Amino acid sequence: MAQPSISRRILRIHTRTRGTYDVSQAVAEVVSASGVEEGMCHLFLRHTSASLIICENADPTVRSDLERFMAKLVPDGSEDFEHDAEGPDDMSAHVRTVLTNPSLAIPVGAGRLLLGTWQGIYLWEHRTHPQDREIVVTVSRL
Repeated sequence: MAQPSISRRILRIHTRTRGTYDVSQAVAEVVSASGVEEGMCHLFLRHTSASLIICENADPTVRSDLERFMAKLVPDGSEDFEHDAEGPDDMSAHVRTVLTNPSLAIPVGAGRLLLGTWQGIYLWEHRTHPQDREIVVTVSRL
């Protein structure tokens, strides 16, 4: 029997604090289980205060440098922000998400993600306290 042309699964990720969380292996497992040999993997994060990024996976200082850069660009508790319903990191988390992305599209070939050698997929948590996040992973056949 032929495999369906679309496979979808929700990954649940618990974050501890602000920072990046490697989800590459979890997404790769969804792609493998889909049976799709040639197609696309679309990731969509169902939140407005976290984002998805493709980033270097070899040197963690790349991600810590990004975090420091973003903290300077969009500081918590800025007097420019009116929205602070959930604390000083509330509006800054929303701005960080808008500047990055809640979704990614990655090609699939030979049944696997076609990421480059030094690329990894990360959930970037922009809040400073623990969160439960959901990533919708949709794998479709070409």
